[in-house]
Amino acid sequence: QVRPVESGGGLVQAGGSLRLSCAASGRTLSTYTVGWFRQAPGKERDVVATISWNGIIAYAESVKGRFTISRDNGMVYLQMNSLKPEDTAFYYCAARESWTIKWNYWGQGTQVTVSS
Repeated sequence: QVRPVESGGGLVQAGGSLRLSCAASGRTLSTYTVGWFRQAPGKERDVVATISWNGIIAYAESVKGRFTISRDNGMVYLQMNSLKPEDTAFYYCAARESWTIKWNYWGQGTQVTVSS
């Protein structure tokens, strides 16, 4: 079992950048597929980007070309550039084993606020 822990959220002006980090408490995320999700007030939680255990990456259309997901040394990162006010949301890191499509493990989330 793994417990994701997010960090790196904050307040930034439109056009700015932030990098979110996801670590696994007590373990490495290297063997898990990891996803970043976000939820804005009054909206459903949506997937932002995913990176599989073997490096396959996918992005939501709304963040393509602006966000980059990567992994290094057992951690997963989300580099967010050219941020827009509509990127404002609570961002969550989630993990799942390679043999399931269910996101079994969720972090507590971190707030990202983009001011106009």
